[in-house]
Amino acid sequence: MKIKPFKVEEWMNEYEDDAVYNIAETCVDSISLDELLALTGINRNAFLDDLASQRLTYGAIQGAAPFKAGICGRYRNIQPENVLSTHGAAGANHLVFYSLIEPGDRVISVLPTYQQLYSIPEAFHADVQLLHLKKENDYLPDVKELRQLVNEKTKMICLNNPNNPTGALIPLDILKEIVAIARSVDAYILCDEVYRGLNQDGSYTESIVDLYEKGISVSSMSKIFSLAGVRLGWVASKDKAVIEACLSHRDYNMISCGMLDEMIAAAALKHADKLLERNIQLIQNNLAILDQWIAENPHFSYVKPKAGTTSLIYYDFDLDSYTFCKQMYAKTGAFVTPGDCFEQPHSFRIGYACEEQVLKDGLAAITRFANQL
Repeated sequence: MKIKPFKVEEWMNEYEDDAVYNIAETCVDSISLDELLALTGINRNAFLDDLASQRLTYGAIQGAAPFKAGICGRYRNIQPENVLSTHGAAGANHLVFYSLIEPGDRVISVLPTYQQLYSIPEAFHADVQLLHLKKENDYLPDVKELRQLVNEKTKMICLNNPNNPTGALIPLDILKEIVAIARSVDAYILCDEVYRGLNQDGSYTESIVDLYEKGISVSSMSKIFSLAGVRLGWVASKDKAVIEACLSHRDYNMISCGMLDEMIAAAALKHADKLLERNIQLIQNNLAILDQWIAENPHFSYVKPKAGTTSLIYYDFDLDSYTFCKQMYAKTGAFVTPGDCFEQPHSFRIGYACEEQVLKDGLAAITRFANQL
């Protein structure tokens, strides 16, 4: 099977390790196990003793019960049987496409978004149609355009809410319109919800699985819980056929997730409110810093993010985004992601949920580079 190069991941793999100012990272500032235990108030010695005493078996094949219970708490009406654990949200997205999409199926995906949502179904020889999100529309899906793309062969509509890279947040009324369109052709809606829970105003965002009987939610421990190192995600759906298909295909490529990882994730989810309090405060403070920087630097512009950890920033220099980002990296050590990784020229993605001083220093480095241009 041939698949297009994963642009954003190849970029991160090549340059991330040696960055001086890494403001390309998309997770909220990561924490250690010690920090997790301190933040949540879990007894360190008791937890580590329990962790160390475990026999290292395959664990619970479909996901440990405490982990799945914690996942259910992220939704209004999801039960453990509606959930499968996966190797990150990347594993979850791949599993859904691998399990449900066949050659000739129409798959509609928003753009820009995480490349998995259109390149994987394309590799499976689906009829992929792109719903372009426009800056002038605050990067929100145009339901009129979506209706024109949908036909009787439409198998799946792919959303990303909150959006990566723009930080756009789809309002409930638009989500409901998209559900009505999907229902009219009996299509699934796959929504990558890895940033769900990080709204700038602290409000709650409805999941697609609580709005639609054929909704499929994908999420992980990486972005909003600052625990990318446990490499855990999940698929959630009330559609029994979805879970059965994913479980059948999952047997071929993963069997189960790491039992120690699931113990750590379960502990974090049990105290999700404390982690989210920390992380929402961080993104609110850091977006204020980014917003002030935009106001002070006229060469740059953006649509202010509503949620998540990322923003797409446009510049007015006569350089393509790869050249811009490579030259800036070489001269200043500031590391961002070229907009062309998301098919968005003359822009770059910034991850503003890093440690505050890293963000300030990284933005100062961008300013120095811009002044040289």
